[in-house]
Amino acid sequence: MARLHPENHLVSRIGWLRAAVLGANDGIISTASLIVGVAAAATTQHDVLIAGVAGLVAGAMSMAAGEYVSVSSQSDTERADLARERKELSDNPAFELDELADIYVKRGLDRELARQVAQQLMANDALTAHARDELGISEITTARPVQAALTSAATFAVGAAMPLLMVIVAPSYALVPVVAGASLGFLALLGAIGARAGGANILRATVRVTFWGALALAITAGIGKLFGTVV
Repeated sequence: MARLHPENHLVSRIGWLRAAVLGANDGIISTASLIVGVAAAATTQHDVLIAGVAGLVAGAMSMAAGEYVSVSSQSDTERADLARERKELSDNPAFELDELADIYVKRGLDRELARQVAQQLMANDALTAHARDELGISEITTARPVQAALTSAATFAVGAAMPLLMVIVAPSYALVPVVAGASLGFLALLGAIGARAGGANILRATVRVTFWGALALAITAGIGKLFGTVV
């Protein structure tokens, strides 16, 4: 595949940061909701901590497994597309040259220049040129299942560790408000970081993630309280 240009490195870093923020958000919301729901059922602080740790491990493993399967499927599709493109280049290079030139014409080049560009790129590395410009596959977008799985698990665990830390430091009588308040603060911070990295409106992103986080916490706290009272 072609080497990454400096601007592609920047895009890659921004994309990784946003993915990390999303994974941490999932970890915070799911684990904090679990903790608040269990704590609202009037159980002991030790039981809440165990439930939180179990939620962290289960969530991280679930994220890793799901991401691995999803990205592996994408990787299989990419390999099949590249194999088919390699065969087409071998069987009918003239048609593939015209096809690549047509892509450049649609992007604004005149026909003669587009054909010259296509000829030079195919002379250097025909498969890479077609993979990038026809299939949309490049080094920066290539599916990496193991890396994706580990990243998802790690970012989820980092996010989940935040409300767990609050369980350890908060007094038992204030467990629910402390965990809920701190988790919403963490969500707001991560929402602002993600929005800034992507160039989005920081206030809108922060309010959105905080609202949905608060809703999730409120619902699970209500369910925990209901079941704790009934039992």
